[in-house]
Amino acid sequence: MWTSRPDGGPDRLLTLADGVFAIAITLLVLDLYVPRGLDADEYRQALHRLLPDLGAYALSVAVLGSFWRDHRRIFRDVREVDGHVVILSLTGLGVAALVPFPTRLLAEYGDVPVSVAVYAAAVAALGACHLALAAVLAKRPWLRDGTPSDTSSTPYLLESATLVVVFAVTVPLALVAGAHAMWLWLVLAPVRFVLGRRPQKAAG
Repeated sequence: MWTSRPDGGPDRLLTLADGVFAIAITLLVLDLYVPRGLDADEYRQALHRLLPDLGAYALSVAVLGSFWRDHRRIFRDVREVDGHVVILSLTGLGVAALVPFPTRLLAEYGDVPVSVAVYAAAVAALGACHLALAAVLAKRPWLRDGTPSDTSSTPYLLESATLVVVFAVTVPLALVAGAHAMWLWLVLAPVRFVLGRRPQKAAG
């Protein structure tokens, strides 16, 4: 059985995470361009065709930015990491680096159900990695010198689980009901707002 053996601080892991998220967000921009030499009508048409790309870009920046913030939050009070934490983090970073690909699919073929399913699967996988990471650290207080963390609280874990479930459900739903299944993602806004207020009320 693999036991938890502390293996140094999280500084290098956090630096790697910062770099991966920064590169992933940068890659989202590379496909945003307007060809040269267009006349006025062609220029307006090119800008119009760019709208889906901008929408997919904005969505993925919000997704990656939220997960980057979450990753920093999970490690806020962590003093040491072990093999499990490193593997879960690297798996999550690998999925984060992959997000530009489904973003491209969503921008180019957003009306195709498979594109929505692939994007939802990527976000669900990234969320699952973060949920597993938070759950593992919640069960190993020695990695944070016994310091309690809000990411080990029930509201936080429930919020993370809700995100995973919503995006995971979107995968088969998109294949059955079509690309409009992505509107299900809007459910997360009120859910995260309500769950995010619980710790504040408890603290008050």
